[in-house]
Amino acid sequence: MPGVRLRNIVKRYGAAQVVHGIDLDVAEKEFVVLVGPSGCGKSTTLRMIAGLEEISDGLLEIDDRQVNRVAPKDRDVAMVFQNYALYPHLNVAENIAFGLRIRKEPKEKIAAAVEEVAGILGLTEYLERKPADLSGGQRQRVAMGRAIVRDPKVFLFDEPLSNLDAKLRTQMRAEIKRLHRRLGVTSVYVTHDQVEAMTLADRIVVMSDGRIEQIGTPMDLFLNPANTFVASFIGSPPMNQISAIIRSGDSGPVAEFGGQSLPLAPLKDLVGADGRHVILGLRPEFVDVTHKGEDAQVSVDIDLVETLGSEALVHASLNGDPFVIKTETGTDVTLLDKINGFNIDPAKIKVFDGETGVVLPGQELK
Repeated sequence: MPGVRLRNIVKRYGAAQVVHGIDLDVAEKEFVVLVGPSGCGKSTTLRMIAGLEEISDGLLEIDDRQVNRVAPKDRDVAMVFQNYALYPHLNVAENIAFGLRIRKEPKEKIAAAVEEVAGILGLTEYLERKPADLSGGQRQRVAMGRAIVRDPKVFLFDEPLSNLDAKLRTQMRAEIKRLHRRLGVTSVYVTHDQVEAMTLADRIVVMSDGRIEQIGTPMDLFLNPANTFVASFIGSPPMNQISAIIRSGDSGPVAEFGGQSLPLAPLKDLVGADGRHVILGLRPEFVDVTHKGEDAQVSVDIDLVETLGSEALVHASLNGDPFVIKTETGTDVTLLDKINGFNIDPAKIKVFDGETGVVLPGQELK
C-alpha cells in the first residue's frame, strides 16, 4: 500500500520506553494529524518516520519500501519544523532552492521550481529578501516552499504553527489545507492543538503516554470518543464529565449524582447494573439551557458567562466540578441571571465505565 505504514513501532531511550508498539497506516494522499499533550510521543513518532530518531523495534514502510535503516536523505520525505530552520544569510529564493542545489540539479530546473513554488505560496515579491525581513507567517511559507520544491512522497509537519499568533495560525491552517488539496501529497502533521487537528485532518490519531488512544475522522472522534481521555482532549470546550451511579428507573436506566439524575438511553451493559459506577460525558454543544421558571433536568450554579458574540460559554458548577454549556446569545448579554440549569437528549449522553474510562458499546452517533 503506497503511503506510510507503521507496525509495532517502539522507541526506547536506554531502559525508558517512550513509544509503545504503535500501529498506523497513512494512505496515499491522506492528511493525518498526530495530536496529544506534551510528552505523549507524537513528535518522536514523526522523527522516526523522518529518520531523525532511530527505531528501537518494529517496521516502518514508506511507499511499500522498508526504511528502518535508510538514511533520512534517501527516504524521499520533506519536513517542516516549528522553528522554520531557515538559513539567515540566504534570501528567500536561495532558501527554497537549497535542497535542489545540494542535489546538484540544473540551474534552469532550480529557477523554474523556485518560481512555481513562490507563485503557489505568494512569495514571488519576497524572493530577494532575507528571513530577518519577513514576518513569522512568511518565514513559515518559505520553510514549506523548501519542502514542496523537493517534490517528496511524504510531507512531515512538526508543530509548524506554534510560533505564530492566533490570527496567523488561522490563516496558515487554511493555506496548508489548500496546499494539500492542490498537491495531494501524503502528509503527517503533529500538533498539541486539537483545533488544528480538527480543521486540518482527514483522520486524527490521538496519542497519550506513547500509545494510540483512538484513530478516526474529526467528527467521529468528536461524536464517538473511545474513552474519557479522548473525550476530554477533543472538542473546544471539551466534553463535560460527571461521576454517577446507575439506578433502575420506571422507563429505563437512570444516572444519579449529587441528589440529581438523568435518564439514559437503554444500553445492554446497563441492564441489571444497579450501583455501577459510570462517567457521563455531555458535550457543551448538546446541552440545552433552561431559564428561570422553566423545568430543568439538572440544576447548576452559574459562575460566569463568557460572551463570544453570537454564542456564549456558560461556566457553571455541578457537584463542585466545573461544567460548561455552549449556547446562542442572540442579543441577550444578561444570561448570568437567567439560567438555572439544563436539559439534554439521553441519546446524546456518552456513558463510560467508571473504572476503565472506556465508552460502553452501542452509543455511536452519526
